[in-house]
Amino acid sequence: MFLGAVDISSDGFLDVTGEGLYTQAIAHVEKVVIEKALERTSGNQVKAAKLLGIHRNTLRAKIKKLAINTHRWKIC
Repeated sequence: MFLGAVDISSDGFLDVTGEGLYTQAIAHVEKVVIEKALERTSGNQVKAAKLLGIHRNTLRAKIKKLAINTHRWKIC
């Protein structure tokens, strides 16, 4: 499964926010993985947390920290 590319060759990726490359790369990959889990579970955070093997409160904290818009998976 393709999760998304991290282009570390561009100068824009390096330390723009005062964080190191490792921190930025981990945050990027974490966001992509969480979004894929939410997509797969139609936005159900409890099921997504179970799929990821983390507690639902941990998932919710990461969603907030990574500014993930969960409304796009909501069924209207």
